[in-house]
Amino acid sequence: IRSFTTISESLTAKELKRLLNNYFTPITKEIFDQHGTIDKYVGDMVMAFWGAPVDDDNHRNNAVLAAINMQIITEELKAEFKEMGLPEVNIGVGLNTGFMNVGDMGSSYRRSYTVLGDAVNLGSRLESITKFYGSKILIGEDTFDHSNGFVCRFVDRIQVKGKDTAIRVYEPIGVEGDVPQDELAELEEYNQAYQLHLDRKWDEALAAFNVLFEKTPLGVYSVYIERLPHLKEQILPDDWDGTFRHTTK
Repeated sequence: IRSFTTISESLTAKELKRLLNNYFTPITKEIFDQHGTIDKYVGDMVMAFWGAPVDDDNHRNNAVLAAINMQIITEELKAEFKEMGLPEVNIGVGLNTGFMNVGDMGSSYRRSYTVLGDAVNLGSRLESITKFYGSKILIGEDTFDHSNGFVCRFVDRIQVKGKDTAIRVYEPIGVEGDVPQDELAELEEYNQAYQLHLDRKWDEALAAFNVLFEKTPLGVYSVYIERLPHLKEQILPDDWDGTFRHTTK
């Protein structure tokens, strides 16, 4: 949940519990409906995973669909929360796919069924940087490469803090067939603008991103509008591929 500290300061403990219970109930149902497993609730966060304890050959698609539907549920709850006198809720979702350890972990005193591993950590990093790009959902390249039926925006090629390998990051926009034609047209404009940036046509790329931002002020557009002038001043290696290194978690 975005700006949770601010939300917490504006509510009593009883009101905050009411907000979280009313929010997490439909969110949890959506995760269960898409065959996910709830790992834990940590304050304003819910952690879930797919593929255990029951195998799920369609785990990537189910997880992406859950993330998209969670955003739809969040929008639907805004009016309901307003009537209840509760503040507006917005969320960011990070989703990653990979091998991980799953099972009962902890100590001889207390254990919990959970997942551990580098793939889990990267999912957490993706959630964190949704704020940087102003994106509602970010998924890693493995999730994107092996899922289907979704319209996704390529967001960036990044190195997250603590990692040396760059990955591609995408933002699911919606289910194929449900995304309006004007959004698809804007997505194509964005892809062309990004390619101009890769081709080091800095002025053309900046102009294209400015046009996009004037049309729809998305955070990802502003990221490139801010980045391009700095790239123009740098001497980049011949094999530069657009990778951006994040220095914070």
